[in-house]
Amino acid sequence: MRARDLEDLAHDTFLKVYENLQRFDETRPARPWLFAFAFRVASDYRRLARHKTGLGADVDAVPSADRSAEDTLAYGEAAVIAERAILELSEEQRAVFILSELDEIPMKTISECLEIPLNTAYSRLRLARAAFAKAVAKR
Repeated sequence: MRARDLEDLAHDTFLKVYENLQRFDETRPARPWLFAFAFRVASDYRRLARHKTGLGADVDAVPSADRSAEDTLAYGEAAVIAERAILELSEEQRAVFILSELDEIPMKTISECLEIPLNTAYSRLRLARAAFAKAVAKR
């Protein structure tokens, strides 16, 4: 994603959230519900050919005083490998993988927020884990 597009994408996301606010169930966590909107806006953005880029995250841009130079370098390399492996996942697998593995959202909540059957969510996570491990091993 290009930095100059982030403000517009955030605006689009908040607009979609506002339009659907009456559908929000206050008994459920807001974070995965909001993620679903952000994911869909980002997916639509990435589908356009002119926006084909990586995640754009500047991994550990500020060196940590707690780590040695070697540790910082190794962490940066590992982060790049993980980013590339995540980008190799399909969008559907990537969404479930990020919500489950990085955000630690329960699978039931993920399936409800992404509006997919629970078994489909588990299947996507299983396939994403396998593809992620294969991509990391390849690098």
